[in-house]
Amino acid sequence: MLREDGRDNAELRNCRITRNINKYAEGSCLITLGQTRVHCTASVEDYQPGFLRDTDQGWVTAEYSMLPRATSERTRRETDGGVSGRTHEIQRLIGRSLRAVCNLELLGPLTIKLDCDVLQADGGTRTASITGAWVCLADACRWLMNKSRVKRWPLNTQVAAISVGVVAEEILLDLAYCEDSRAGVDMNLVMTGDGKLIEVQGTAEGAPFTDQQLMQMLAAGHKGCDALFTLQREVLGDVLP
Repeated sequence: MLREDGRDNAELRNCRITRNINKYAEGSCLITLGQTRVHCTASVEDYQPGFLRDTDQGWVTAEYSMLPRATSERTRRETDGGVSGRTHEIQRLIGRSLRAVCNLELLGPLTIKLDCDVLQADGGTRTASITGAWVCLADACRWLMNKSRVKRWPLNTQVAAISVGVVAEEILLDLAYCEDSRAGVDMNLVMTGDGKLIEVQGTAEGAPFTDQQLMQMLAAGHKGCDALFTLQREVLGDVLP
C-alpha cells in the first residue's frame, strides 16, 4: 500500500530531537515525529513521595498533557485532579517506562519529574513522549553528577517507544493519525536499549490478529526503536558515560 506521506511500511516518520530548549529545566527537549511535536522537561526536586520517606531511594515520575489546540479542534484544558482517564494512563506509562531503566537507589532521596506537553498531535504522542523524556532524564542525571549529587551513573540503558499496527492487512510502523484511526490492530511498544520489552499495548479494533502478525509487529517495532536509540545517542553526544 502507498502511505499518504510516501513512507515504506517499515519506515519511521522524520524524527528530530532538539535538546536544551528550556533554560531552567535540568533536562529539556522538543521531539518531533512527523507532525507530532512534544515538549519534554526533567525537573530535579528535593523531596520523596511518602512511601519512600526515611529511605535513600529516589523516584522518577511523569505528567502528560495535550495543549488545548494540539488537535484539529480545541479541547478543554485539564487541571490538577481533573485529568481524563486517558491522560492518567499515559502519564503512568511514561513514569514506569523510565523507572524500569533507572537505578533508583543511586539517585538518592530526590525526585525527577518528567513533564510531557503535546504541542501538536498527529499520532504517537505517548511514544514520542517516552522517547523524548528519556533524553531529558539523561540530561538531568548528568546535571546531578556534575553537581556531585549522584556518584554513579543511574541509568542502566536507553528507553524508546514506537507505534505499529495493521492497516488494510499490512504491518505499518509509526502510525500517523490518519492510519491509526483506521487500523485493524493498534499497538504501542516500549523497549530498552538492550533489546528487552517494558510494555506491549496491543488491541484488535476489528478482527483478531494472529501470532504471526504479532511477531511481525514486534520485529518492526524493534527496528523502529533501534533507529530511535541511535538518534538519542547522537543527540546526547558526550552526556552519556
